[in-house]
Amino acid sequence: MNPVLAELWPYLVLIFVGFLPNEVWRLLGLGLSHRLREGADALVWVRAIATAILAAVIGKLIFFPVGALTGIPLAVRVGAVLVAIAGYLLVRRSVFAGVVAGEVALIAGAMLFNL
Repeated sequence: MNPVLAELWPYLVLIFVGFLPNEVWRLLGLGLSHRLREGADALVWVRAIATAILAAVIGKLIFFPVGALTGIPLAVRVGAVLVAIAGYLLVRRSVFAGVVAGEVALIAGAMLFNL
């Protein structure tokens, strides 16, 4: 086997199995939703489902952490989410500000507990 290919095969698998199948659905959704108005019932439903899935993933990470999050106390994880929500609301509903605020709070909390 080619040495370069031997080093790159995990990334190629990630692209072909993880990225491309998801990208097909995203492009299909983009094409099909192009003619829908923003307040269409179908788009409201899709947005609600996407928000619910994201909330479930965040809830699972908070209450059933895996990996490095297991060492961070529950109070710090919940506090980081509250800080993220506050950052989101304080900076004119900026998702970026909320994510940065939450990450800073989580890292600071982890450092505070010497993790």
